[in-house]
Amino acid sequence: MQSPPSSVAFSIGGFDVHYYGIIMFAAILSAILIICNVSKKYYKDVDTDIILDILPVIILSAILGARLYYVLMDFDYFAKHLLEIPALWHGGMSIHGGILGGVVSGLIYAKIKNINFLKYADVFSYGIVIGQAIGRFGNWFNCEAFGKPCNIPFIKLFIPQAYRPFGYENVAYYHPAFLYESLWDFIVFLILFFVIRKITCIKDGTVFFSYLILYSLGRLIIEWCRMDSVLNIYGIAVAQIVSLLVILLSSLFLFYIYKKER
Repeated sequence: MQSPPSSVAFSIGGFDVHYYGIIMFAAILSAILIICNVSKKYYKDVDTDIILDILPVIILSAILGARLYYVLMDFDYFAKHLLEIPALWHGGMSIHGGILGGVVSGLIYAKIKNINFLKYADVFSYGIVIGQAIGRFGNWFNCEAFGKPCNIPFIKLFIPQAYRPFGYENVAYYHPAFLYESLWDFIVFLILFFVIRKITCIKDGTVFFSYLILYSLGRLIIEWCRMDSVLNIYGIAVAQIVSLLVILLSSLFLFYIYKKER
């Protein structure tokens, strides 16, 4: 598996259009289409107009949250390179930060409009995980989010020397960690849509918290093979710590939802 020769797709009037931006646009558009179609066909009590009203707020909050979270995790670097903070086309978007930003803005909107947050969060979960699956290919074009050295045929990913980690300049092939996570995200979508959604007497929030648990479980495992964790605490990637916390909290919320109904 080869890395792309360039992160720039084309230029217009001296302005470079990066593949990362194109992939992010495709991811957001796909998420919107999934959310709208799922709500119309399977969630008749969800107002599509409300979804369309809140989508711009959720998208903007998620992007800001994803970037700010990443910047904070690598604050030492960005404190010395302030102009890099808004350079989203260079990569550096944290999914955990994006989820947090989207959830916070969604909670505020639900409180103001007096709507059921969990019901709408369930619908958004289908689109979010598909968006993540597509968005991960932006890492491929930026030669980032790859794993440890790998020599498995048909799997190993070639990384140009300029992007190789310090001390691994002579190692050419690595695990395509971004691809592993993308495939896992697609699997999560299938589980949510074909299994979780069809649970008898399902409660609001079940799909949303199941999404958080399943995604975090995959991230917890895949992160072990990555070499580019932004921040580590005692040798453990922050992404793994956050994933574990998300799994625990989401499990508690699910337990509470069903215990409360009984």
